[in-house]
This record gives sequence, C-alpha cells and structure tokens, in this order.
Amino acid sequence: MRIRKKLILLHTVFSAGLAALMFFILRPAIQDLVRQAEAEDAAYVLGTIDARELSDGQARGQRTIAPGIMMRWGDASELGLSPSAIAAMQRSTAAPVPLAHGGNAPDRLGSAGVYLPHAAGGRYYVIDRRLVGVRASVQRLDIVLLLSMLGVYLLIAAALEVFVLPRHVYQPIRRMLHADLAVQQGDRTRELIASHLMPQDEIGEIMRSRNRSIAALRKNEAELATTLAELERVAGDLKRKNHLLENAQRNLADADRLASLGMLSAGIAHEINTPLAVLKGLASEVKDKPNEPVGEAKANLMRRVVGRLEKLGEGLLDFARVRTPKIVWANVDELIAQALELLSLDDPVRGVRVDVKVPEGLQAPCDVDRIVQVLVNLVRNAAEALVESEAGDPTITIAAEQLTREGSGWVSLTVCDNGPGIAPDLLPSLLEPFVTSRLDAKGTGLGLAVADGIIREHGGVLIARNRDKGGAEFEVLLPAFERAEPKP
Repeated sequence: MRIRKKLILLHTVFSAGLAALMFFILRPAIQDLVRQAEAEDAAYVLGTIDARELSDGQARGQRTIAPGIMMRWGDASELGLSPSAIAAMQRSTAAPVPLAHGGNAPDRLGSAGVYLPHAAGGRYYVIDRRLVGVRASVQRLDIVLLLSMLGVYLLIAAALEVFVLPRHVYQPIRRMLHADLAVQQGDRTRELIASHLMPQDEIGEIMRSRNRSIAALRKNEAELATTLAELERVAGDLKRKNHLLENAQRNLADADRLASLGMLSAGIAHEINTPLAVLKGLASEVKDKPNEPVGEAKANLMRRVVGRLEKLGEGLLDFARVRTPKIVWANVDELIAQALELLSLDDPVRGVRVDVKVPEGLQAPCDVDRIVQVLVNLVRNAAEALVESEAGDPTITIAAEQLTREGSGWVSLTVCDNGPGIAPDLLPSLLEPFVTSRLDAKGTGLGLAVADGIIREHGGVLIARNRDKGGAEFEVLLPAFERAEPKP
C-alpha cells in the first residue's frame, strides 16, 4: 500500500473513531437532560392535581391526563419503583418527587411520583411525561451532530490532502525517488536534491543525510579512479621495466656466450693446429708418393683427425647457437661430458683434476645447450679459482643425484672444488650482475648472473655456498616433473 493510501486510511479511521466517541458520550448526556426536564415537568403536573382526586378511585390503574401525560397508581411493586425512589417519595410528605424514570415507565420517560399514606392504606402515584417536541429536537440534534462531524472530517481530510501532505510528505518523497532513480541511471546532474527543496523536518534531515552519503560516495569513487589510474601507470612502467630486464638478461646470456666463445677461440685454434698438422703431413706423403697406396693405419688416423675436427666444430656451433628454449629429457652424464669437452681446450681446466660422480641412467628435463653453458661457466670459475689460489692437488668434483624436497622431485647437480672458497661478504650478492671476486681484468661479474637466469627459466634454483672442509660449492636444482607416458 502506498503512503497516500496509508495516510488516508489512517486519518479516516482516526476521524471516525473520534466522531463515534463524541457521539456516544454526548448522546446519553443529552438524553439524561431530556428525561430530567420531563421529570420536573411531570412533578409540576402532579403538583397541580388535587390530592382528593388522587385518593378517590380504584386501588390501582392508569389513565391519560393529556397528550404526552399519563398517570399510574398502585403499590410500589406494581409501579416498578426502586427502593431509592420509594424512600424519597415517603420522605416528601405528599409532595411530588421528580424521578429519573418512573420505574417500569415505557421508553425511559421522565417521571414524578407522590406517596399518599392516607389513601387506601398507602398508595403511590406516578406521572409519566413525554416532551414530544424536545425529543424530536434531540433527534434532529443527533443528525446535525453527525453531519457536523462528517463535515469536519472532510475539511480536515481536504486540508491534509491539499495543503499539508503534498508539500511536506508526497513531494519530498517523490524528489528522493527521482534522485535515487538518477543514481541508478548514472545521471549525476540530478542525483542530489537542492537544499532549498528540503523541508525543515525529519524528511529534510533524511534528504541532507542522503546528499552527504552520495557526495562521500562520489569522492571515494574519484579517489579510487585516481588510484586505479596511478596503479595502471605503475603497472605499465613495471611491465616496461620487466621487458627491459628480460631483454637485458637475454643480452647478458648472449654476452656471456660470446665471451665464452672468445675465450675458447684461442684454445680451439691451438687444438685444431695439431690435427691439421697431422693431415698436412699425411697429405704431403700422398703427394710425394702418388703411386704408393694409403695404408689402413694412415686412413684410420686421417678419419680420427677429421672426426675430431668435426666434433669440435659441431660443439662450438651448438654452444653458440641461440634459439627458443626446448625442454627435453637428457642424460646428466652426457651433459657433463659435453661441458668438459668444450672446456678441454681451456688452460686452467687442463691443470685441474675433474671427478664425475653421476648415477647411471639419471636424466633431467632441460634445454641441453643452456644447461651445458651453465656447467661450463661453473667448472671454468672453479678451475680459475683453483689455479689462482695455487691450491695443492686442485680437484673439481661434479656430482648428481635425484632427490625429493617438500613433496616435489628434483635433480641436483653440484660443482665443488677444494680451493679457498668464497669471501663471506661477497656470498650474499654473488649471483647479482657485475659481482666478481676476480681481481684481474678477466672477471666481468656476468657469468653467475647469466647462469642464475638460465636456471630460473627452467623453474630451478642455483645455490652458492662454502664447504665445511674448504672450497666453494654450487648446486643446481632442476624440477623433475612426471614424464608423460607415450600413447599406445
């Protein structure tokens, strides 16, 4: 039910209740006044009748004296007199007594009575008086009263519905509904209620509170939009910086690869000279003795020398080739063998004993070329540290094992040496770019940073620490996920 209907029903019920209350209070009072007037008039009529006329006649009976006046006589029980009326009539000594109503008088008429003790041993006389004109006037008064109350109700209802409720209730509520509809539609020009349209009452307080809430909400939205814009800007800057960092990491990897190739080039040139000299000698023999057949031993030697040159070239190309990482399952011992073969031409590595401890058949998912690059870097760093420290019996140990940590499978590759170890103040930042313990011009501080980036690309971890027995140890942890079974 809408508020207008509720208010109409409310003031209708209130007005009807008030009218009924007034009617039922006033009407009995007016009727009592009429009966009192009739009783006094009956007493007057009774006082004009001669007592001798009253004492004569039958013992009981009734007769009409005039229109609207009837006399009854008899004993108290026959007339239906109350004890209080009997007592009053007996004390009046033959004087008429007005009665509220004459006992069993019809229609509760006003009455008056007198007691004559000398008339036939005591007789009661009652005059019942009906003021016909007065009662008709009272009925007209009832009708006028009801009509007046109805008129007052209509005037009050009209005043409320025309002057009071529309201005102070209906219009403010309608303004709030329109403003809320504007909020739902996103029309910010109509979502606030003008202050001059707010009444100075509770509804006006609700309107002002609503305006304050909307203003606070819009302020929070503006602050949120500003924060989101700033967050988007920061996210864009962070994205660009991450992109630059990724490019820098790739460039570092390429630079480290090129630096490694540069360091290997001299050794490779020296290594190639030996098989080239053998081939040159064999070629000279063939030229000098064209008619003499080449023996099996010389042919096998030439084949081994050429195979050595091809193997060196292929390894160098594979090491220098840049391509998208390709994860395959590779034998760990083959990875180590490739790294050592590439390092066999380095002078520092030649003077160091390398022990390999790898379980047979151990495999790890990785990009072969990149992991080989990491192993080359770690082994070369260990060899150079051993040579510079002039450690006795310089030894590098390469070990591998499969283990489980925190419910996940890992393949662990460790490269450790028996050198002086890593300075404690350098150890926390050792994997950062341009951090090096080399005091000469050979160290760039990029090798370990590049190796750490490659391991992170594999989802693994590179850990550097000092051994309890002396020397440094680098551990490479590669995740060993479940290998998919081939479909039948």
